Amino acid sequence: MNEKVSPFGSGQLEQICKVLADTEEGFTGSELGQLLARCGVEDIDPNKTKWRRLYNALARRQNKDGHGAAVLKFIEEAMKPVRYVNKQEKFEDRKSKLNQILSFSGIKIQDDGKLVKTQKAKTIPEAKKRADKLRRELERRNVHPDVLKFCKAELVKKNYFHAVFEAVKSIADKIREKSGLTSDGAKLVDKAFGIGNSGHPKLAFNSLETETEKSEHKGFNNFLKGIFGLFRNTTAHEPKIKWEIEEEEAMDLMTMASYAHRKLDECVKTVM
Repeated sequence: MNEKVSPFGSGQLEQICKVLADTEEGFTGSELGQLLARCGVEDIDPNKTKWRRLYNALARRQNKDGHGAAVLKFIEEAMKPVRYVNKQEKFEDRKSKLNQILSFSGIKIQDDGKLVKTQKAKTIPEAKKRADKLRRELERRNVHPDVLKFCKAELVKKNYFHAVFEAVKSIADKIREKSGLTSDGAKLVDKAFGIGNSGHPKLAFNSLETETEKSEHKGFNNFLKGIFGLFRNTTAHEPKIKWEIEEEEAMDLMTMASYAHRKLDECVKTVM
């Protein structure tokens, strides 16, 4: 977005800087210095706290320019997806927080990190309100914290499509972590839980000594493959516009993912 926009108000610019230069989650001091240099913005107070340092640099530049283009350039540089390789959750969380602030200027960050014009918000974005409702309902259902953790950014964005995708990805991540396997989807489940000729799966949540226990184990195997087949495969291959997921459906999936996580917590790696 190369347009000259009105300068950002001090409160709005402060919030932007606090997201990007947060003490725990923001860029490091050296990273901020590099970003400012790449954007041609003078780093006038390098010894200040991170967010104040960034604020002073950007405020001075937009006051000098008479518009907020330098602020937008900095945000786009900071939100380049290449900076978030293997940090997708951080990208989504940061993008969501910035979009709430930028919405009051009629600007939003896309998935490719680029800034585009959007409808200007006059109140707290409706998506945030709906996301809070969804999260409260999931917490009321006592959904496993690992599901909320992986979907946090998507819940704030109120994007059910990606919320579903991330919830199911979190199941695969836990299976890989516990089993040491590297595959995905149904193949991963079969390798981790398949009993095979040896009668010893890589992961098990019971002793597999009785037919009932074996049946329960096989049922969980099929349950996991059903989740991947019904949701992950669909979301991975269908265009977003063709895959409509309503709030109630999203909550049901999160609850299913929660059950999967609780059972996986009970699993141990068998001695082969």
